[in-house]
Amino acid sequence: MDLQLQNKVIIVTGGAKGIGEGIVKVLAAEGAIPVIIGRNEADNQKVVAEIETAGQQAFQIVAELTQPDESAKAVQAVLTQFGRIDGVVNNAGVNDGVGLENGNYESFIASLHKNLVHYYLIVHHALPALKESKGAIVNITSKTADTGQGGTSAYAAANGGRNALTREWAVELLKYGIRVNAIVVAECWTPLYERWINTLPNPEEKLASIVAHIPLENRMTTAEEIANTTAFLLSNRSSHTTGQLLYVDGGYVHLDRALANAS
Repeated sequence: MDLQLQNKVIIVTGGAKGIGEGIVKVLAAEGAIPVIIGRNEADNQKVVAEIETAGQQAFQIVAELTQPDESAKAVQAVLTQFGRIDGVVNNAGVNDGVGLENGNYESFIASLHKNLVHYYLIVHHALPALKESKGAIVNITSKTADTGQGGTSAYAAANGGRNALTREWAVELLKYGIRVNAIVVAECWTPLYERWINTLPNPEEKLASIVAHIPLENRMTTAEEIANTTAFLLSNRSSHTTGQLLYVDGGYVHLDRALANAS
């Protein structure tokens, strides 16, 4: 299916690693121009170089999105370079383990800036351009908002906020023809996930126990699978889809765990 994304300028925050990198590469393969916004220029440039080597287009902007004014600067840099924005993928963030018992005011607020506040600010500053293009927004969120995890109050709260903003923006932006959806991620294999697993006492045993409870095929979701759904939601092929939380998780959140054990 042709997603009709040729030459569409699409911001992808945190687009140099993990799920974000997967999204950037799928968008580029579809003919879009993904713009990576990330804090590490070397990481950003590495992905851009790989895409350009494949004969596709990409761009990068260095920004520390935990700093509120950096979002405005990043969006303006995109507009200076391309004069338009056709889509936004809010993806940057990290499960940083700021819990109820082990956290405090400062770490909680810092985590919200790391995981939620820039979702609002990027779209706020990009909104005039999105109105012109009737663009689309995709927020990447996590199952922690639905299921809880333990020991990560700030990240769970941020993801609850991401889900709520998705529905709120879908309502507010109806009049502009701007669609807003979210993809809820559960167990997706990324370098960050791998590093976390390897911090545990028995990483291979823990990974096997997690995979055993993923109903569809007893395997982790891939970044490319998240990216494929993201590209579809950004495209006009999903022209009547807005305000939705899509779970690309192999049935992890909503299917009975007994199904995994019986497969």
